[in-house]
Amino acid sequence: MVQFELHNRNLAPEQVSHSHDFHQLILATCGVTELAMEGQSERVTARRGCLIPSSRHHEYLGDGSNRTLVLDIPVKHLAILEKGSEIERLFDKPRFFTVPPALNQLTHALTHQLEQCPALQNEIAVLLLRALYMYLQDEPKKVADQVGVRSISERLDLERLDAWLDQHLADDIRVEQLAALCALSPGHFHACFRELTGVTPLAYVQRRRLEHARTLVRHSALSLGHIAMLVGFRDQGSFSRAYRRYFEISPSSDR
Repeated sequence: MVQFELHNRNLAPEQVSHSHDFHQLILATCGVTELAMEGQSERVTARRGCLIPSSRHHEYLGDGSNRTLVLDIPVKHLAILEKGSEIERLFDKPRFFTVPPALNQLTHALTHQLEQCPALQNEIAVLLLRALYMYLQDEPKKVADQVGVRSISERLDLERLDAWLDQHLADDIRVEQLAALCALSPGHFHACFRELTGVTPLAYVQRRRLEHARTLVRHSALSLGHIAMLVGFRDQGSFSRAYRRYFEISPSSDR
């Protein structure tokens, strides 16, 4: 059996500088990590992933509230995989890549599966690698589509929206407010947002509330009622129900 190491991590706001003798895939479900390697420097987010070839020096600094899927890939094990040589070529050089909505949704689903069934990390890792290979293999065929997506992305400015959301998670957030930030009508904003992210604006807001809540549940001593208030739920009961539906575990058990 091929063995890979797959972890769902919170990368701390501490500068780390190293290299290792295995390839690495970095995908985030929320938050930001600044990552630099060989003259390239970008932010790893839910929309930007990273491939780090073995032995390549790199540095990173998390924001402390990210959830990041880190896959360690021993070079010798790739040869055993179906299409292993093709997957190996993905790591010919360091690269950052755009994470499409479908891959982002798969990352979320596999992250939940990993937390529920850690013993399946090898199978989940192989599935993730194959999905990434299929996406990057098809990427050149989708240039025209990507131009359109970039145009929509520029209009929406998701990084600005994320920053605004993070400052207003405790508030009642309406689609009209988000649309106004992008100078779009609510209807046009809703359609563009769903095309770009794969989810509705309010579903995205709910997901962001819960991802931030999980970081607080796991890494703070705040009461669940206080956390519920900080991320915009009217009471602890509605927060706990939403948390259980999304993560398939109650916040008290997750803590």
